[in-house]
Amino acid sequence: MYKLALYFNLFLITTIGYAQDIAILHYSGGGDWYSNPTAIPNLIEFCNENIQTKINTPAKVVKPGDIDLFQYPFIHMTGHGNVYFSDEDAANIRLYLQSGGFIHIDDNYGMKPYVKKELLKIFPSHTLEELALDHPIFTSAYQFPKGLPKIHEHDGKRPQALGIFYEDRLVLLFTYESDLGDGWENPEIHNDSPEIRRKALQMGANIIKYAFEH
Repeated sequence: MYKLALYFNLFLITTIGYAQDIAILHYSGGGDWYSNPTAIPNLIEFCNENIQTKINTPAKVVKPGDIDLFQYPFIHMTGHGNVYFSDEDAANIRLYLQSGGFIHIDDNYGMKPYVKKELLKIFPSHTLEELALDHPIFTSAYQFPKGLPKIHEHDGKRPQALGIFYEDRLVLLFTYESDLGDGWENPEIHNDSPEIRRKALQMGANIIKYAFEH
């Protein structure tokens, strides 16, 4: 209990203030955690310019087992391949989420089977559930009445916003078959239209705003 209180206090101290840091999760397992390198910088710039956030640049990089995890109100995770959390990683992430943290996992294609398996280490009794269209994450800054936008086709499946809730708070968001991060990247990388990029950045801003306020 003392450790939980200490970590929670660290989290509050580092997230209340004029400017905030966010982080990218450097996980193990061989997956390309570093993919979409221009995505988060562009999202930070969009949020600072359009929804009055004051997020420091560049985004930090943090590993799942680090105590530094508790410095960030928002952690982003992406990639294509395998994901692995040790028991110590899983315990640290669990404590981070229970203490007020938020993780967004954006499937850059192919992450789902690995993510689902590793999330069971964090919350064995919780499963990913699809967010209802009236969840406030779809309206926190911009309106998405139909839910998560489709940015890239991949397998042609519908986009899904899947979440894990802890004590009725959404603590982890897994965006699947949308690939928001590709839409956040520089326009010449994927040749997305301005409309597609705008939708991706606006949904990203919704996620950031929700994470900061809940």
